[in-house]
This record gives sequence, structure tokens and C-alpha cells, in this order.
Amino acid sequence: MEATERTTHTNLPWVEKYRPSCLDDLISHRDITSTIQRFMQEDRLPHLLFYGPPGTGKTSTILACAKTLYKPKEFNSMVLELNASDDRGIGIVRGPILSFASTRTLFKSGFKLVILDEADAMTRDAQNALRRVIEKFTENTRFCLICNYLSKIIPAIQSRCTRFRFAPISPEQMISRLEYVIAQESVKCTKDGMQSLITLAKGDMRKALNILQCTALASDEVSELTVYVCTGQPLPSDIANMIQWMLNDDYSTAYKKIMELKTLKGLGLQDIITEVHIYVHRIDFPSNIRVRLLDKLGNIEYQLASGTSEKIQLGAMLGAFQVVRDVIATSNT
Repeated sequence: MEATERTTHTNLPWVEKYRPSCLDDLISHRDITSTIQRFMQEDRLPHLLFYGPPGTGKTSTILACAKTLYKPKEFNSMVLELNASDDRGIGIVRGPILSFASTRTLFKSGFKLVILDEADAMTRDAQNALRRVIEKFTENTRFCLICNYLSKIIPAIQSRCTRFRFAPISPEQMISRLEYVIAQESVKCTKDGMQSLITLAKGDMRKALNILQCTALASDEVSELTVYVCTGQPLPSDIANMIQWMLNDDYSTAYKKIMELKTLKGLGLQDIITEVHIYVHRIDFPSNIRVRLLDKLGNIEYQLASGTSEKIQLGAMLGAFQVVRDVIATSNT
């Protein structure tokens, strides 16, 4: 039986293959999981509202709760899970959700569970209709709403739920989980490769696992170079070179070198500006010059988001650094 299960799960993405199946398997937010466990042990589970950045364990937590509450045979009849791929209008609330919540099961005591993933995509009309359904069928149904932005959930629903914020996962917790997956999959991973995964994921466990899987499939070793090449992100050394060229070379030489590097490695200016912004904070600029430079970078990023030419905005970025050089040179004389 175990061999059969193993073979059927080999083609799964690692984010699903290694999704926690019980609350004890969750690597983070112990305060939240222990509170929910206490609710379930005392049979006093309230309506729940999970919010926070993506990849922080919101869906995994409620699915682990559902697997703890219900046996595998009961799961489909007791749990209704709806995602953003489903219709999020008022029709889905008055149809499937209402019919599921309003019916009782004959041979199972306890309550049903409705999981609304990415609930912030629901229209305000649908949320207002859902408020009444939550209130009316509390006796036999519990709702768990999951969202990224709490502000997009109407206050009436927020007040009916117990809210839990899922913060980004800490690097230490991510490393322990990644090391487990690396050992299970027999992946060769270097120390700088692990650090690159943590840096690019920014607290998103799903993103870290996806990058790890892509890099492991694309190359024999997960290192800093292979991770950055696989994701198309500029290497820290490339950003350092670009800053060096912009601050020391003349305008046309720096422009030519950066364009060649962009073309050679297929880098996007949006990604370059994001990394340059971080790097600028490490350079010992006077405060007024740093503020001026960051203001220019912000304007360039806004223009890029509006759909302007990358070549023109690259010139604008070089111009901003050229102005900084001239100001520093003038102040030193």
C-alpha cells in the first residue's frame, strides 16, 4: 500500500507533495495552531478568518484542521472548499454555499466546514449575502475565510470571525523545511544556494519550494548561480557591477555595458531597479542625495509599470546616478 501511494505522488509538485497533513507537521505559527487545537479539543471552533502574505501556511493550516476533524471517508461530505477559480459572485453564496450549509448529515454529529480561499476576491454583494448565511447556520456549519488583504473583507464579516494573521515565515523555519525536502528528494544544494532560496522567497514557503524544484530539475546542483539563472533574477554581483559602472564610468559606456548584460542574461529593468534600490541603502551617500536618488528610482518604476520603454527608463536611471555624481563632485570641491 505504501509503495503504491509513493508512486502515485511522484508526479506532484513539491508544494503539494510536502503539504502538511496534520497540525503537528506545520513548521510555523505555533501560537495559532495551538489555539485552534484547543478550540477543536473543546469542540468550540469559531468561524475563522486567516489573513497574511501568500505562502505562509493559511490553506495548509485549515486543511490540516479538517483532516484532524474528519475521517477520510467523511471529508468530501463534511467539507466544502471553494477557491478563486470558482465564481465569487452572489450566485455562489445563494447556491452551493447556502445549500451545503443549510443541510445536516444524518449519520455524523458535529458541524460542517466551509473553506473560502482567497475570499478577498469576493464581491461586496457576495460578502453581504455571506454574512447572513454565516449568522443563520452557525449551529451546524463553521466558515473559514482565507485572504491576503484584510481590508478587502467587509467589517460585518470580520466581526463574526476570529482573526489570525499569518506573518512571513522566518528564515530558520524555512531552512529546516527545505533541508527536509532536499534530503527526501536527494538534491545537491550548496550553502549559498540555500541562502539564495531564502532571499528570493522573502518568507513565502511555496515560492521557495517552487524555486527549489525548478532549479533541481534544470541543473545538477542548486547553487547561487543556478537559482538566479533559473528564476531570471539579477545576481548580486551583476547589480554590484551595474552600480560600479553608473558611479564611475561615463554615461555612454555605462549604458552600453548594462544593455549588453541585460541582453546576455535576459534581465528585466523592473527586477534590476528593485535590487538597485536595496543596494543604494548600503552605499554611504549623504541623506539628501539618497532621498533624491530613491525618489528618481520610484518615478522610473512607476513609469515602467505604466508601460513605457525599458531603454528610455534605463537612460533615466543612468541619468539619476549621473546627477548624484555631479552633486557629490560639486560638494567635495
